[in-house]
Amino acid sequence: MSIKATPVAIAILDENLVFTKFSDLWFDELRIKQKDITGKSFFDVVPNSPKIFLETLESCLEKPELSIVELQHIDASGKGYWYQWRINQNTNEEGNPNGLIITVSNITKLKQTSKLLKAAENITRLGGWELDLITGSVYWSRITKEIHEVPEDYSPSLETSINFYKEGESRDKITSLVDLAINKEEPWDTELKIITAKGKEIWVRAQGTPEFINGKCVRLYGLFQDIDETKKLTLKDEKNTEKLRIATTAANVGIWELNCQQNTLDWNDQMFSLYGIKKSDFNNHYETWENFIHPDDLSRCQQELKLTLEESYPYKTQFRVVHPNGNIRYIKAFAALYKDDAGNNLKLVGTNWDITELINTQLKLDSNQQSFRGSFESSAVGMALVSTDGSWLEVNQSLSNSLGYTPEELLKLSFQDITLPEDLDEDLAHMEEVIAGKKNSYQIEKRYIHKNGKIVHVILTVTAVRTPSNDISHFISQILDITERIEADKKTTELLNITKNQNNSLTNFAHIVSHNLRSHSSNLTMLTQYITEEEDEAERKNIENMLIAATEGLNETVSHLNEVVQISLGAKKNLHKINLLKAITSVRNNINVLLKEKNVLCEINVKEDIEVLAIPAYIDSVLLNLFTNSIKYSSPDRQPKINITTLQNDDHIIIEFSDNGLGIDLKRHGKKLFGMYKTFHKHNDSKGIGLFISKNQIEAMGGTITAESTVGEGTSFKITLRSPQTY
Repeated sequence: MSIKATPVAIAILDENLVFTKFSDLWFDELRIKQKDITGKSFFDVVPNSPKIFLETLESCLEKPELSIVELQHIDASGKGYWYQWRINQNTNEEGNPNGLIITVSNITKLKQTSKLLKAAENITRLGGWELDLITGSVYWSRITKEIHEVPEDYSPSLETSINFYKEGESRDKITSLVDLAINKEEPWDTELKIITAKGKEIWVRAQGTPEFINGKCVRLYGLFQDIDETKKLTLKDEKNTEKLRIATTAANVGIWELNCQQNTLDWNDQMFSLYGIKKSDFNNHYETWENFIHPDDLSRCQQELKLTLEESYPYKTQFRVVHPNGNIRYIKAFAALYKDDAGNNLKLVGTNWDITELINTQLKLDSNQQSFRGSFESSAVGMALVSTDGSWLEVNQSLSNSLGYTPEELLKLSFQDITLPEDLDEDLAHMEEVIAGKKNSYQIEKRYIHKNGKIVHVILTVTAVRTPSNDISHFISQILDITERIEADKKTTELLNITKNQNNSLTNFAHIVSHNLRSHSSNLTMLTQYITEEEDEAERKNIENMLIAATEGLNETVSHLNEVVQISLGAKKNLHKINLLKAITSVRNNINVLLKEKNVLCEINVKEDIEVLAIPAYIDSVLLNLFTNSIKYSSPDRQPKINITTLQNDDHIIIEFSDNGLGIDLKRHGKKLFGMYKTFHKHNDSKGIGLFISKNQIEAMGGTITAESTVGEGTSFKITLRSPQTY
């Protein structure tokens, strides 16, 4: 047989890749129209060959091994074809290479089929497997390995393959099926669970077929498919079907079917209950159903059914039915239309259920909503609907009036935007508890910031509104403005404090009058009596001196009392801006001689621009008293030191006056530290009036004074006075 008649597409090329011989099938396989290609170059005959093919042919001229190459060629029309080239080195009689022997096969259909099979394999997640019982080797296809979530180079065994099945029912069943296949030639097709290499539990379809030779099983092979998604859907459908059956029975949902060819109806048991009739009263004709429809709804129901049957319009409606006893019930209906392959109507399957209570509830709800809307708008209390993120959904006019914003302005804000920062965390914490389901409402007292910047005090009551699924839809907030009450409480508190201070003053006055003045009065009476009865001139002179001393003591007591009275009268009306550093420096200069005499180290750390609201005479008096007390009660064991510093706190200035003197035992004397005539050291000049007067002067200026002291270390007084910016 000559090479031309060879039933294979074959050609022989010389070393220059020029055709020397070829078969007739070469032209058919490569779709070449010319019939004589002797002496022509390969790439002239096959002009659309990929450029890389030239390198392939030149490489084959250098090596004797067979080369198999698959390449896609594009013909003159632009259509692609796949070819498999088998290339061998050709040799002469001496065995020297002198060209190439090439055979070619059109594998386009094979490629397309392989591609489709691979795509189908990926889509269906269908893999293959094989167990050679002679060698014990196991083969898994790529998809099978993907389903098991193992790497491509994974090598399974029979034991590891079985162990992938979920322990228990699935593993026991596959073990039994393999045993039956090997021993009784029984194939299997089953659905089981496996646990993948990554721990994922999935449903698979496992098929197996045994192969026997001479009565002995030598091979098992089959398919392996991932059916997890469809299986779970099937199981879910089965559950749902059962649930639907139970639900329709429990909820009294009627199911019906209209045969479009025969115009007959089939009802389940619940339908008869919905229409208030017995089975015996229903003859399955469509016209019988129409007899139960309320006359005012019949025409509409007929038109809706016509639209569904003629134009496939969705059947979704509600209507009234009249029971034989005259009761009227509201029915809701849904249905789906089924057609044959030719598009003809087969049946209409639907449901009915009684919504009479729902309709009545809706009517009540509409009435309640109208009532709520009226209350919401006309309420004297601020009311709002608030979303779960805090934004205002709706506000009434009372709330708008309280906060100073228009309703439109409030709807662009959230409650967080206008809540006083100090109160926000508490409000949000309560809100989170409601969202978490720990409670359904809460009430707190909080503060908002008015549009003009003022503080608005309110009592906030928040109630959650939930959906039927128990999710929070929104909140209803009631906001009672109590600013006037709070302001009134503040004024009342101030009046009580004033009254308390006045009572304290009266107590001190009473103490002075009842004790000191009475003592002076008794002393003067006795001395007067003595002087009138005494005849000895020297003794009379002594009594006169005693009388003079008693009179001076009385005068001093009256003076102290007068000073206390003056402090309390109209002090706040006489407040002025006072430069604190200048006031301190002035007092220090006035007692400079005394400071030098006692060798007092005085450190004043006060900024030059700090001002306080005070009465000049009072601030001088307080500072002078603190200076002289520090000197008077300095420790003899160390150099006296006085340190004065200040601190800005909101709208107040805090003056700290410290020394390293004897100190005061506050556990014993703390409660009477600022009392009148209270002394804590044995000192000749101690009268117990200085701190009392200083405290009264400071409080008269709207300030406070406190003390910290350690015996043997020193004392620190903190005086708080108002800043001028509050005036």
